[in-house]
Amino acid sequence: MKKNLGIFGLLIVIVVVAAFKNPNFLSAGNIYINLRWLGLYGIMSIGVAFVIITGGIDLSIGSVIGLIGCLLPIWLAVSFGSFREEPNTFRVTAIEQAESESPILRLDEEGEYISAGDRLSLPADSANAERPRVRIAAVEVIDGATVVTLDGPLAAGALSVDERVGHQIPVGWKVTGWVVLILLFSAALGLVHGLLITKLGLQPFIVTLCGLMIYRGLAREVAEDQTEGFGDRFGDLLQLSDGDVFGLPMPFVIMVVIAVLAGVFLNYTIWGRYLLALGKNETAARLSGINTDRMIILAYVICSLLAGISGILFAFYLKSIQPSNQGNFYELYAIAAAVLGACSLRGGEGSIVGVVIATAIIRVLFNVIGLEGDKSRMELTVIGTVVLIGVIVDELVKRFAAQYRARRQAAAASSG
Repeated sequence: MKKNLGIFGLLIVIVVVAAFKNPNFLSAGNIYINLRWLGLYGIMSIGVAFVIITGGIDLSIGSVIGLIGCLLPIWLAVSFGSFREEPNTFRVTAIEQAESESPILRLDEEGEYISAGDRLSLPADSANAERPRVRIAAVEVIDGATVVTLDGPLAAGALSVDERVGHQIPVGWKVTGWVVLILLFSAALGLVHGLLITKLGLQPFIVTLCGLMIYRGLAREVAEDQTEGFGDRFGDLLQLSDGDVFGLPMPFVIMVVIAVLAGVFLNYTIWGRYLLALGKNETAARLSGINTDRMIILAYVICSLLAGISGILFAFYLKSIQPSNQGNFYELYAIAAAVLGACSLRGGEGSIVGVVIATAIIRVLFNVIGLEGDKSRMELTVIGTVVLIGVIVDELVKRFAAQYRARRQAAAASSG
């Protein structure tokens, strides 16, 4: 708790100095942006904290984020067509009940890819520069033709026979299935890391360093070194990054939920205590009956799973994923946040609250330097210096506290 108060005080000092130097820092828009980025960075930082608590390290986080960001649009494209092309289209061959609350459209053979719940993007007109969207209530195949019933009336002249109309694919079970699959894939990467470390006795540094290079290369290969994205599709799904809850950005809300679950797991479950005991002394933990291999594997699975969640959110938010640099250096930011947030690289210590506060410090520093404009070239230098100073001060405080306790114990022993 005292450690958390210390870095929280550092965060307050940085915020006060930033607000004094630039009044725009405390604007509602800037705070909202900072909270969104805090959520995006915070999720992966919480994940790496679990690994560091066990005395390990994971250098592959940034590459996992890049690989997941590239795989998601590619895998979705398997079901819904390439995102590098124009949106799927169909041809309207007949319109029935055009004036009713549930107009019916008869489509050509390309309509077979449409399902209930999809949202049709109708042509823009002079009165509306944007493409209106209408939800599909039902889809049937009658006499070889696709018959679509719309959930709502059409504007006058919105469609004409033989007109090609793009459609927007919404969140549905197909999309959800791919998201779940990609999260399982990211967790599997952590499982591989854990097995190599525990069963083959490889060093975490080497395993995850190789992962960093392997996953980056895979991202570039599967994407053919081209920028990936979602085009104008999946508007509802993109709300996971663009949306908000009670005025708070969705990534921040997701991070808070994950942080609460992680804090409860680490501090109030037997498995969390096992992780802390493992980090303090692996041999003693094993001799006390703890399955240390299983706990190490669990830590790496959690780390990669949260990196996968972060990768999905980054992809949805950025919408344009470059396989060569998506996630570059993110592992360093996550490790820095974990260490600054009370996770000892020697293992056995960690605070989820501290990690979140430390992530906020790093994010605020990025924002402050960005607001300065011409000083952005120094952002890595400034952030690295602040983190180093914070770690040095923390180490000095720990030594002072240990010496103070030793003196008190010696004084109590002599007086007794």
